[in-house]
Amino acid sequence: MVDLTKEKIIEALEGVKLDDGMSIVEKRIVSEIVIANGKVYFAIDAGDEDPQKFEPTCRLAERVIGQLEGVSSVGVTVTAERQNGQPHPEHKPAPQAGGGNGQPAAGAGPKSQEIPGVTHIIAVASGKGGVGKSTTSVNLALALKELGLKVGILDADVYGPSMPRLLGINDEPKMNDKDEIIALEAYGIKVMSMGFMVAEGTPVVWRGPMVMSALGQMMQKVTWAPLDVLVVDMPPGTGDVQLTIAQQTPLAGAVIVSTPQDLALIDARKGMNMFGQVNVPILGIIENMSYFLCPSCGEQADIFGHGGAREEALKIGTEFLGEVPLHMDIRETSDSGRPIVATSRDSKEAQIYLDIAKKVKERIGTQGHHAGFSSPNIVIE
Repeated sequence: MVDLTKEKIIEALEGVKLDDGMSIVEKRIVSEIVIANGKVYFAIDAGDEDPQKFEPTCRLAERVIGQLEGVSSVGVTVTAERQNGQPHPEHKPAPQAGGGNGQPAAGAGPKSQEIPGVTHIIAVASGKGGVGKSTTSVNLALALKELGLKVGILDADVYGPSMPRLLGINDEPKMNDKDEIIALEAYGIKVMSMGFMVAEGTPVVWRGPMVMSALGQMMQKVTWAPLDVLVVDMPPGTGDVQLTIAQQTPLAGAVIVSTPQDLALIDARKGMNMFGQVNVPILGIIENMSYFLCPSCGEQADIFGHGGAREEALKIGTEFLGEVPLHMDIRETSDSGRPIVATSRDSKEAQIYLDIAKKVKERIGTQGHHAGFSSPNIVIE
């Protein structure tokens, strides 16, 4: 087996020259290189220059690396610095797909780019990690499917993707003849995640612009259509990636996940405030790990407190979507790739997710779209 190393990639890129005769390595404009199962990903940083000028260099780099022994596919994109939160002035945004007519929020960048064939996009978010957001996302998506909707789920957490494990998918996506990534499927929903392209345990060491480019590819260049709802499992926190998704994706609204404890609610408020700043409506709040029912005696224990998310929803005037208990069956089915809504539909826990999904279904469609992505060239063979 060929030992494909970053050093070999860098050595090959020494031959990719710019107009001044210097290589992209000498110019120090090559991002962190990621190698996974023969697939190579990196970005070329255009700095404050017009990114379009670097497209031929990008294509040349793809060809050079693609010729190396052991390389099965190459993904290269061009990134650029933004000035005052705006794209480079000479960088023309991609035209809106699907004839979207949403209006950007105050201070937002380019108008949102609709995803063709997708009617509603909802974000499932939290202000911090460790509150069970991904488990909630996948069971909510499956519950919406049980209600008769065509559903997909996008794992937007590039650094810590969860969907391969939660849905028990070990396959790699393929490309169709239109250079689109064919979405994988599990339990009747379409799925896309960076975890399908990078082995579990392999870190993705990318800066923000490359992460956003990859997410743009996974939104715009995936065979999602036709979908009634695309659930976006947001990365935790309120950083640049989260804000950019909120600004530049036509979200019908956001679902906030929190545990009942005060510390989690503080971070959940930050998430809600972020969406408020870019005019994305809050569809409601879910209190996850709301209580623990002893499997032996049936006694309820409020390990993280209880009712904090409900009180927060009342305080800000939004919908309280429901309480999800801390339950062994939810944990076990999630860890084994058999989500409880898909495999134990008649259980009490699955019914909780179905009740939440009914409320979400009622609320989407009444919210307007607002504040696109330019896509990288992720190639899968």
